[in-house]
Amino acid sequence: MPPITPCLWFDDQGEQAAQLYTSLFANSRITNVSRYGPGGRRPEGMAMTVQFELDGREYVALNGGPEFPQTEAFSLQVFCESQAEIDRYWDVLTADGGVESQCGWLKDRFGVSWQIVPSALGELLGDPDPERSRRATEAMFTMSKIDIEEIRRAAAG
Repeated sequence: MPPITPCLWFDDQGEQAAQLYTSLFANSRITNVSRYGPGGRRPEGMAMTVQFELDGREYVALNGGPEFPQTEAFSLQVFCESQAEIDRYWDVLTADGGVESQCGWLKDRFGVSWQIVPSALGELLGDPDPERSRRATEAMFTMSKIDIEEIRRAAAG
């Protein structure tokens, strides 16, 4: 099967977004940049497409113009093993104009939505004990950035 590559549409900051993302995740790099030439839709020299890899997965950033802004209908999920990892991604992605949402969701300064999720969250929310699950879920709903220890304490009662 051919690889499926997500293409993220940006107004004019696709190259800057790819630079940030590849600096944040291990095993990541920009693999190609194609630029607008003279007489193109956008200023000559601006990146048209930026091909990049995040942890070995391929993505494309397209500077296509303001017609299609990012929405929460598409998000990137990052599963984290520790609170330190959650804090690191959260801090970088909300810096310089990023916006916190709830339940581990945020929108970075480029408008891309992310879910910064503890790997243990599914187990806590899906606990076979309905009361533990309810308490964990209710605790999560009060949070922007997920605090996994707080959710564990809430689940335990």
